[in-house]
Amino acid sequence: MMLKDSVMGSLPPVVRDQVDAWLEAAEVVSEMKDPRVLRSLGPASVRGLILHRGKQGTPTKMPAHHSAHFDWTYPADQPEMRDLYKRAKAGQWDGDKDLPWSISVDPENPEVPILAPDFIDHQLLAKHGVRLDEKERLRLDYSLVTWMLSQFLHGEQGALFAAAQVTEAVQFFDGKLYGATQVMDEGRHVEVFSRYLQDKLGRLYQVNDNLFVIIDALMTDGRWDMKFLGMQIMVEGLALGAFSTLFTMTKEPLLKELLKRVILDEARHVHYGVIALKQHINQELSERERSEREDWAYEVALLMRNRFMAYEVFDEWFAGRLSREAWREVVLGAPGMSRFRHTMFKRLVPNLRDIGLMTPRIMPAYERAGLTEYFGGKAAPELTGEQMVADLEREAA
Repeated sequence: MMLKDSVMGSLPPVVRDQVDAWLEAAEVVSEMKDPRVLRSLGPASVRGLILHRGKQGTPTKMPAHHSAHFDWTYPADQPEMRDLYKRAKAGQWDGDKDLPWSISVDPENPEVPILAPDFIDHQLLAKHGVRLDEKERLRLDYSLVTWMLSQFLHGEQGALFAAAQVTEAVQFFDGKLYGATQVMDEGRHVEVFSRYLQDKLGRLYQVNDNLFVIIDALMTDGRWDMKFLGMQIMVEGLALGAFSTLFTMTKEPLLKELLKRVILDEARHVHYGVIALKQHINQELSERERSEREDWAYEVALLMRNRFMAYEVFDEWFAGRLSREAWREVVLGAPGMSRFRHTMFKRLVPNLRDIGLMTPRIMPAYERAGLTEYFGGKAAPELTGEQMVADLEREAA
């Protein structure tokens, strides 16, 4: 470690940061201990972390390999899914008419903070020689919330396409009916996040490389249940954590109402994933297939926890002033990011437990990662979106 630090310290900042990015990408791949997980995530990691396919300014083409599942008897095969479908139909809303777009948004107005003032620990920045005045802090908050919302938008595009694939591939007919409502939900989420970024914040960050890796791996995997696991449980769990954290921190009324409506939709999406996967994982898979999905979920959980470092903001604000290593320390030590990670795993871990992907075989890994504190939480079927929003409103009050 001392030799590495000495060598890195002797490099020019631009070269040092590039080497650090390569080493970090290699570390991501080296953490994939199960060769089956490596086969799933490894190619996507190369495309996302090394080739930066999401940042080339052109559309990305991802080949889909799943089979569309037709059932010409149209069975009523999942009563819980049918009930969820009815709730989803009743819960549809219009992004044009139901949000107060007339509200003027000034992301640098300290009287209506778009992000909690303590989201970043500015003492940590000062420790590394970067001191921001009040105006710069507001501008940095503007950049951070715009980065977060940009990643929400990119994730919603991935969710839109994955929901369409899953609707084709899912084995339950009632699941197909519900899946059609999720495609509509995700299209609406793309619409409202895109409009908020363009009309109210006036900018858009490129997709984070780690998010690209997850979306790439899901879209190109031919197994319907892996798409479900990755999108409905992992990515939607990440989204619920992020949306919930920002909902409690922002005072901007339009954004708060937007997030509230999206949270209500996302809660149904995760519920759908738990219903579909619980029976499949516990009754249809071999022990070998189950262990692969268990390892995959764990690796993706760590990828989501450790790798969303907002390097796009670093490149804009601090390249040449801070090392990437120092920036990671700032992000990992940020109170707002700590809250986000807590909320994400509070939603994610109980769902993994409920669908059967936290067996005694994998539990020691979660213990080493410090994630077992979330094991006793409520899974999606036990917590409606309305309950979730009510809890968040009490927390934000």
